Amino acid sequence: QVHLVESGGAMVQPGESLRLSCAASGSIFRVNLMGWYRQGPGNQRELVASIASGGSTTYSDSVKGRFTISRDNAKNTVYLQMSSLKPEDTAVYYCNADVVRLGMGLKSQNFWGQGTQVTVSS
Repeated sequence: QVHLVESGGAMVQPGESLRLSCAASGSIFRVNLMGWYRQGPGNQRELVASIASGGSTTYSDSVKGRFTISRDNAKNTVYLQMSSLKPEDTAVYYCNADVVRLGMGLKSQNFWGQGTQVTVSS
């Protein structure tokens, strides 16, 4: 009933920029924490960045200064602006959100997007 739909993944060259988007839809009362994770070949899934409903953010050390996470609460959408991309940024990027569903009380549930491929290569 709650779905996260991602877009923006692509193949780019090192140094270029890319913006990922993820919109939550369905029976939603409130979207709390939202974040982006990634999983590269042979790697564990790792947190890239997160953003609370009030706007506070966290970043992985590997992307600090290069990536910016933001959100549009009215659209239940989270964005990841990626700049100065490096080959090591190549991964499947997953959107994640804690959602309070309509009629389900105050307890949030965690949802994942389908993942979108980002490839950084020359």
